[in-house]
Amino acid sequence: MSSPGSTPTIVWLRRDLRLADQAAFVAAAATGQPVIPVYVLDDEVAKQCRMGGASRWWLHHSLASLDADLRKLGSRLILRRGRVHEELAKIRRDTGARTVHALRHYEPWWRNAEKAVVKVLSLECHDGNYLAPPGSVTTGGGGMYKIYTPFWKALSERMPPGDPLARPHKLEAPAHWPASDALADWNLLPSKPDWAGGLRAEWTPGEGGARARLEDFADKARRYEECRNLPSVEGTSRLSPHLHFGEVSPATVWHAVADAGGSVRTFLGELGWRDYAQNVILQFPDYGSRNAREAFDQIAWRDAPEELKAWQQGRTGYPIVDAGMRELWHTGWMHNRVRMIAASFLVKHLLIDWREGERWFWDTLVDADYGSNAVNWQWIAGTGIDSNMFVRIMAPLTQSPKFDAAGYIREWVPELKHLSDEEIHDPKRVPKGYPAKIIGHAEARARALAAHAAIKG
Repeated sequence: MSSPGSTPTIVWLRRDLRLADQAAFVAAAATGQPVIPVYVLDDEVAKQCRMGGASRWWLHHSLASLDADLRKLGSRLILRRGRVHEELAKIRRDTGARTVHALRHYEPWWRNAEKAVVKVLSLECHDGNYLAPPGSVTTGGGGMYKIYTPFWKALSERMPPGDPLARPHKLEAPAHWPASDALADWNLLPSKPDWAGGLRAEWTPGEGGARARLEDFADKARRYEECRNLPSVEGTSRLSPHLHFGEVSPATVWHAVADAGGSVRTFLGELGWRDYAQNVILQFPDYGSRNAREAFDQIAWRDAPEELKAWQQGRTGYPIVDAGMRELWHTGWMHNRVRMIAASFLVKHLLIDWREGERWFWDTLVDADYGSNAVNWQWIAGTGIDSNMFVRIMAPLTQSPKFDAAGYIREWVPELKHLSDEEIHDPKRVPKGYPAKIIGHAEARARALAAHAAIKG
């Protein structure tokens, strides 16, 4: 029990909005000092990478959930808006706090923010957002991996991760709470118009929602390989937004499913891909905006705003692509196989710069993650350090029946719901209200190959 005059310690929260397996909370509670949990909404430090609309919706509800959980422990969440180091310095002056505990983050803007915080407070960073600390899995020569397969092999040899840390039973409250913003005043929720109805129906942000989602997936994890590529089947975990906001730790997920048997190791490899993406941005901080393969700086991307808009709205005339883009707009999420198909279509069928797609996903995905978003887009575009070859062009009209997407298309493209399973993937007659193909597959493929050949000299 702390004395009334004890100096409080700050827990600085970012994408780690949980109490279970949260090393910063554990370390702060272990001091016996009062604990002040703080979240600072700092749009200036992130600049062009400030959170998009879907992420802000999620953030609002996740912060509300965490505050409710903290109050059950006799604590609360302090909200501030502005530059992180300045707001934490104000709390130091107001409360006498001298130490900040936080989980490490690897996005370039958060690394910069950590350097700024160190100048005004004692910052103690802990690990816990990844299976292994990014940068710690190295080659025999001590370098960092650039290719996923050897990275995953090396990471696997260090698994399983340590047992998850128990959540604190109590957090000592300070004698004086610093001032806090009201969450509603941040205007994170859309209102004019309110486009979040589909998000509300689909998701329950917060640690409780993450726990329920994990419990549901644990029963299905053994069939992950068989089901994950089928858009019409609930075969993926749908844990990505919960992992992104740190409402559940990857170690917790690993230990919950690792013994499921069947094809669960394929899913564990997806957890490893998250770690891989962070290792990439640790080496290449501008990976979200710069081609890793410089030859692609010369490719003749098309400036086609109307076609970009058609892709964004799910009006390309390719049912599987349109279904995915409409699911994204409605729910803030898209099935993983369909993400690849839709992304490939933008880059190779429409020959539009992958960064246009990255920016759209950043704004519309509830699981928009700088590392994963950048690595996935550069993989599909062929521009990444580890990527699919540009000349391998996904054929949406083949992918759709291959992965039995008829039911998925009916759900998201109602103009086609009356068509048979055979016809719905590529309607011979365009139904009323549905657009014709924006470009033919053969024509698009030939154009893409020609653009690629031009940069190969």
